[in-house]
Amino acid sequence: MKIENPFESGHIKNYILLYASVVVIMILFFIATTLFHDVSSVDEKVFNYDKNSSVSINKELEVEQTPPKKRFKLLERGY
Repeated sequence: MKIENPFESGHIKNYILLYASVVVIMILFFIATTLFHDVSSVDEKVFNYDKNSSVSINKELEVEQTPPKKRFKLLERGY
């Protein structure tokens, strides 16, 4: 089977129409998303920075007192 040159056989207009239709569809989707996209005002989140410092110190002391658990057993000799 011989491949035909689309420029010589007249099929190039089909490729141009396909490309143009894809571009038009992309433009329509862009317009639709900008028209129907409702931007609501976003409330600013306020975090409470007044925390009890004694609770955090106690937690830190508990973490330091417990020995860390090893997840992996290391080889005695490296290869």
